[in-house]
Amino acid sequence: MTQSRRAALALGASGLATLALGPAARAQAGYPDRPVHISIGFAPGSGADILSRYYAHKLEELAKQPMIMDNKPGATGNIALRYVARADPDGYNLLFSASSNMAGSRYLFKEPPVDTLNDFIPVASFAQIAFVLVVAHNSPVNSIAELIAKMKDKADNIAGYTNQTGQLSTELFKQITGAKVRLVSYKSTADTMKDILDGTLDFIVLDGTFAAGQVRQGQLKALAVTTAKRSPTFPDTPTMQEAGVPGFEFAPWWCVYAPAKTPQAIVDKLAGWMHQIAKDPDTPKFLESVGSILNDDTGPEADARLRAELPTWERLVKSAGIEPQ
Repeated sequence: MTQSRRAALALGASGLATLALGPAARAQAGYPDRPVHISIGFAPGSGADILSRYYAHKLEELAKQPMIMDNKPGATGNIALRYVARADPDGYNLLFSASSNMAGSRYLFKEPPVDTLNDFIPVASFAQIAFVLVVAHNSPVNSIAELIAKMKDKADNIAGYTNQTGQLSTELFKQITGAKVRLVSYKSTADTMKDILDGTLDFIVLDGTFAAGQVRQGQLKALAVTTAKRSPTFPDTPTMQEAGVPGFEFAPWWCVYAPAKTPQAIVDKLAGWMHQIAKDPDTPKFLESVGSILNDDTGPEADARLRAELPTWERLVKSAGIEPQ
């Protein structure tokens, strides 16, 4: 047999082997070969959007394909969850979601549109966000103690929220302090700014990513963070516990999710890229600038962590007397 004949046969065998893999396997091997869409349940310009776009940009550099952000605000994140849960499990529709959405949806809705434990595959967690209780820059209130005293003197106190963490943080604050506060839901964080600045809202618990910029610009005053330890982004702001609210700790963490049944090879590739981003020296610097700290849990670790937190969410929703919508 001639050398050219052997080469031709070898090439033919290689082609047959590739064909034998089937279209699904070939697609996984070349993933991604087109733009990937990333859905979040928050509006452009929100803290979640700022955080997500950093990771989308880093993923784009590693994947060599566009990562398109799809903002789907509304229904406290459930629109985005439902969209990705129903997407083809091929790795081209991903979800960036906070643990508050994945846990809260199970207890805040009578008929949740998705099963957050079974309709998704957790890929990797990537950040934990310090939420911050803030008031307007011109508010006479300068501490949590002063806020509680003011609310005792005022008959109709109002706070806003745009997500489950903001809602449940405020309910926990009410529960511990005995403050009487009426909560008002907003579609996006930006929508709350007019009402907090003109005094319509007495206070609001915002994600630190959005609040950091507003505090630096002098629009808002930060009275306390919701994490157990002080945030590097707000080093002079006490924790709720330091500010006199005992037992208060409530902060969400973020994770990448793929639809259930997404091939493990694709999940592993995405997880590897997220791990690389976590090791990038730019990442902790960015996170500190937006009120967050680094997380780098594997998918199984993130899944176990979410399941462990569910009883706390269920207990808090029930004790706050929140009726599922």
